[in-house]
Amino acid sequence: MAKRKSAPTKAVTGKVRFAYANVFKAVALVEGNEAKYGVCLIVPKEDKDTLKKLKAGIDAAKESGAKLWGGKIPSGLKTPIRDGDDERPDQEEFEGAYFLNANSLQKPGLVDADMNEIFDATEFYSGCYGRASVNFFPYSVGGSKGIACGLNNLQKLADGENLVGRTKPEDDFGDDFEDDEDDFLS
Repeated sequence: MAKRKSAPTKAVTGKVRFAYANVFKAVALVEGNEAKYGVCLIVPKEDKDTLKKLKAGIDAAKESGAKLWGGKIPSGLKTPIRDGDDERPDQEEFEGAYFLNANSLQKPGLVDADMNEIFDATEFYSGCYGRASVNFFPYSVGGSKGIACGLNNLQKLADGENLVGRTKPEDDFGDDFEDDEDDFLS
């Protein structure tokens, strides 16, 4: 079967790190806003191939947005890729990386390295590594114009240090436990 040609606004990353992962349950980050699924993609600055794909998707979205913006691409257009060294200098996971937030009203597809669907929320978390399929699109809302990043699918490739500081039960309770049965209150 022939592979379907993807839209020029779509990009599939190389190995990135995931942060702020809300991929099992939609969350409204601001009260009153619509709940969305989302994840922050942390892209190493040396991953030139992924950065090239992301830029191509953004450029295609700019071109498609020209008619939305009155026939031309506005100067000072907001784009989704941000510099972690500049904007998150106090968070070491963003050091030497670019980052972008991808969101969707629909739950993203989640698979592991062997393409098995991930159902367990403890298996996909902020801090794990993988690939993402995203789609860029233009917007013009309330005088603000830019390119946003839609979330399609995610593939987990490797575990990493959990970024929310939570430990696994087996790490907390994995040591042998001795119950001395002494009543420490007496």
